[in-house]
Amino acid sequence: MTDPDTPSALPTSVVRLDVPGGKEVRHRDVAANGARFHIAEMGDGPLVLLLHGFPQFWWAWRHQLVALADAGFRAVAMDLRGVGGSDRTPRGYDPANLALDITGVVRSLGEPDAALVGHDLGGYLAWTAAVMRPKLVRRLAVASMPHPRRWRSAMLRDMRQTKAGSYIWGFQRPWIPERQLVADEGALVGRLVRDWSGPRLPDDEDVAMYQRAMLIPSTAHCSVEPYRWMVRSLARPDGIQFNRRMKRPVRVPTLHLHGSLDPVMRTRSAAGSGEYVEAPYRWRLFDGLGHFPHEEDPVAFSTELINWLKDPEPDR
Repeated sequence: MTDPDTPSALPTSVVRLDVPGGKEVRHRDVAANGARFHIAEMGDGPLVLLLHGFPQFWWAWRHQLVALADAGFRAVAMDLRGVGGSDRTPRGYDPANLALDITGVVRSLGEPDAALVGHDLGGYLAWTAAVMRPKLVRRLAVASMPHPRRWRSAMLRDMRQTKAGSYIWGFQRPWIPERQLVADEGALVGRLVRDWSGPRLPDDEDVAMYQRAMLIPSTAHCSVEPYRWMVRSLARPDGIQFNRRMKRPVRVPTLHLHGSLDPVMRTRSAAGSGEYVEAPYRWRLFDGLGHFPHEEDPVAFSTELINWLKDPEPDR
């Protein structure tokens, strides 16, 4: 499995980075669910596992790694299957299997459970893991992504959400998305990150990190495979079965975070996911932020997250 030929292909070592401020990050690989996963780790304490979205890798959580470690948590940001420094396998990109990757990493880290924090695709998988392996999920925090059943309904029944998520439909074409993502040194990645952000645009160097990571061979292909499954399985038995499994409620305290200016996941689509949670559920809307609230205003995001993680009564 290879991406279309590109002279700019880069090794996975480009994602083993230090966080801003010069604090030490522990980079290592762990085995889980038949694959090898790269993690970036800081701090000691209760495990908080951070799950990135598209078109990013663990680096999206650089600010939260530091904040969580300083707050007394063991903060771990993993690269999802097929991305960053993790294995690119020929198959296994359906959400049920990707969720097993996540809970497998929790076990490999020697922890009884974790607070899962997911953004975008990582949020979709965090919802899934909380349903499929509830004993391994202590708490759940999701940014910029509704519950999978809510997402499915919005994409099929809300034309404005269908239009906002048009990039997902574009991913259904064979090989064209892969070529577009790696063309011109990953320029499309930069445009997506900037276009999906609110008024607080990302730094050019941070955008360049995501562009370089996309140039690692096979990353572009693996990055779009989960979205292909989400659409192509809608009427297939495996997709119908997954949707039925997700009827089971989330039974852990849940924090749902969203930017009011998110152009690809409408607030109306995300709001209401609490109907799938039979536990304390807290909704937090960040005014003036787009699809990447954890990067656009990392202080506000980290403060909200840490206060909730430390709150013994999160339903207040």
